[in-house]
Amino acid sequence: MFHGHDISNDTKDRLLRWFRMIDRHLRGLLAGGQSPLVLAGVDYLFPLYKEANSYPNLMEGGISGNPEKLRPEELHDQGWALVEPVFKKTREKAAARYRQLAGTGQTTTDVKEAVSAAHQGRVDVLFVAVGVQVWGRFDSENDRVYVHESSEPGDEDLLDLAAIRTLVQSGTVYAVAPEEVPDQSPLAAVLRY
Repeated sequence: MFHGHDISNDTKDRLLRWFRMIDRHLRGLLAGGQSPLVLAGVDYLFPLYKEANSYPNLMEGGISGNPEKLRPEELHDQGWALVEPVFKKTREKAAARYRQLAGTGQTTTDVKEAVSAAHQGRVDVLFVAVGVQVWGRFDSENDRVYVHESSEPGDEDLLDLAAIRTLVQSGTVYAVAPEEVPDQSPLAAVLRY
């Protein structure tokens, strides 16, 4: 018996080999990542996959049932219900870190400073307000940021630029509702140095 289902040792061995092969491929795809991995399938196979798994962020629960019977939106919604608390907890820890470091020179809410720091790889964590734009230009050769009251020809959203540069430099970005940005600014950054 295998959690209520009679699986022969031969079948179990074949499934374990298959799951180990999947695990090897996922390791390559998810290497260095911190994203949670959610299993979707018949629940009696979850313990067997967990035996083959080497990815450290495999979620404890999973989406039980035949995923082929679910629309992609349903699969996403069920998966999101499992991982949202993980993301929320991580974001709350980052916000607490920001508050702890505020006033030490290791944080900023200044858009110009944040864009420049992101370009230099100094932003570790960045909170950006969703739906808010700060227009301007970044002159990377001279490390100068120009902020404009409204969009001018050649401008870009500096919040998007800061987020992209932070991600490129292996930082973490949280796109949140404006009221969830620490210090109620369009952005808030924790600096590496």
